[in-house]
Amino acid sequence: MNLLDRHLFVSVLATCAAAVGLFAFVVALPSVVKELLGPLLAGTISFGTFAHLVWLIFVFGICYALPSGMLTGVLLTLGRLSADSEITAMRSAGLSLFRIARPVFLLGGAGAALALYINLEASPRARMEFQRELAAAVRANPLNFIVPKTFIRDFKDSVIYVGEKQGNVLRDIWLWELDSQRRVQRLVRAESGRIDYDEATNSLVPTLLRAKTEERDSDNPEDFSKSPRAPSVDKAADLRIPLDGYLSRKNYRMKIDWMPLEDLRAEQARLAAAPLPPPAEQKEHFRKITESKLILQERFNLSLAVLSFALIGVPLGIKVSRRETSANLGLALGLVLGFYLLTVMIKALDERPALHPELLLWLPNLAFIGLGLWLFSRIDRR
Repeated sequence: MNLLDRHLFVSVLATCAAAVGLFAFVVALPSVVKELLGPLLAGTISFGTFAHLVWLIFVFGICYALPSGMLTGVLLTLGRLSADSEITAMRSAGLSLFRIARPVFLLGGAGAALALYINLEASPRARMEFQRELAAAVRANPLNFIVPKTFIRDFKDSVIYVGEKQGNVLRDIWLWELDSQRRVQRLVRAESGRIDYDEATNSLVPTLLRAKTEERDSDNPEDFSKSPRAPSVDKAADLRIPLDGYLSRKNYRMKIDWMPLEDLRAEQARLAAAPLPPPAEQKEHFRKITESKLILQERFNLSLAVLSFALIGVPLGIKVSRRETSANLGLALGLVLGFYLLTVMIKALDERPALHPELLLWLPNLAFIGLGLWLFSRIDRR
């Protein structure tokens, strides 16, 4: 690698690294706010645990940030070089466009290899470690969920408000029990009480004193034409707030998304070897098989996208020839959004396995590679 190659390689690498960091931050920020900020402010997790969990989210975000960062870095660097007539000077010296772009393709290949490792191993393991560590931290301090003078909506079937809290002793307690549509079925108000954690059932167990209960029609809780039952009791101890919805996340779609390559292959083999279920359950069975294939193919596709984005970024960066960061960044965002929109549309076909969406998932990458080669050949002939 000569001096010119090193100059181009280092310039593109520095810009790509900054762009990957920016995009990873954008991807990670919503999860940090939604998952971690509340427990941190409540004291449920320590700052050290918070920092480690943020890093794990960041690792997961890199799998989506690498293709975007590669395209942005190539567009910004080559656009600036072209605007400064450096590309023209290189071509005047007898260098072909492919020869000029060789360091970019080397970086794209290295980025694709790195993305393959991250997508198949590092990112899934980071997601699993994130869930385990967050669950362990919250279970270690489950009563810290209750923050005074705050409406706590983290629970699946309940909302709770507490005016004062001293240890596990509470005052001015409001508890709303919700149905599957998040409608209030029962409202319990109490002057005081206490809350304990039942490790066997992974639940918070409030015991309320001098409580008044307002019970609504279970079939139509929003029908206020009927007067709700509102008995008063000295002690209400039949309440329970499960934490499984917050900590376990026993959702099949999310769980299979966390699997590294070896576990995902094993899951595919298990589904393939399972006996055919009854006709009423066959659609869901085939959907799960298709979904596992889609997850694996998406990981390979995101890795290849790093190289295909580098390919399309070379002719576009030279053709745009702009110093302005905003114009190149806008072009990169438009291309990235188009790529991910096509990917999401194809993934939505997981309930139609006859269309083989796991194969159709390659179309966005092939389209970008074809467009990049076409633009490359047009500019190279000039």
